[in-house]
Amino acid sequence: MTILIIILILIPVLIIIWQISIYNGLVTLRNRYKNSFSQIDVQLKRRYDLIPNLVETAKGYMKHERETLEAVIQARNQAQSAEKSVAADPGNPQALKQLQSSEAMLSGAMTRFFALSESYPDLKANQNMMQLTEELTSTENKISFARQSFNDSVMLYNTQREKFPNIIFANMFGFSEAALFELENPAEERKNVKVSF
Repeated sequence: MTILIIILILIPVLIIIWQISIYNGLVTLRNRYKNSFSQIDVQLKRRYDLIPNLVETAKGYMKHERETLEAVIQARNQAQSAEKSVAADPGNPQALKQLQSSEAMLSGAMTRFFALSESYPDLKANQNMMQLTEELTSTENKISFARQSFNDSVMLYNTQREKFPNIIFANMFGFSEAALFELENPAEERKNVKVSF
C-alpha cells in the first residue's frame, strides 16, 4: 500500500518537473532569439546613423539630386521606426514584416543613391565619402551575419515549440511562433550593390 501511495505522489511530481523543463527550455530559446535580434538591432542603428552622414557629404556635390537625397533620408526614417517596433517584440510577425518592407525600400533608395553618385567624380574621390562608404559596407556585412544568427535562433525555437508534447504547453503558456527575418524581394536583394569610390 505504501508503494502505491509513493507512486501516486511521485507521478504528478515527475509530470510537473517535466512541464517545468519544457517551459524553461522554451523561455531559454525565446530569449536566445530576442538576443539575436538585438545584434541586428545594433547594426541597423549603426547603419541608420551612417546614412545621414553619407547624405550630408554628398549634398555639396549632388545639389541637383535633391529628390534622391530626400528619398534616402525618408526611407531611412521609416526603416528606423519599423526597427524600433521589432526591437520591442522580435517575435511579432507583423512588425518584422514591416521592417523587412522598410529595409527593402531603404536598400532601393541606397542603390539609386550610389548609382547616381557614380556620375560625380569629385564625390567619389572625397575622403569622407570613401570612409563612410567603407563603414556602411562593413555594417551591411555585419547585418547579414546577425540576420543569419537570428534566423537560426528562431528556427531552433520554432522547432522546439512545435515538437510534441511541447506544443501543448507552448500554446497553454502563450509561446507563439516567431517569424524569420527574410528578404522581401530575394532576387533583387541578393544582387551585389556596386559601390566604387
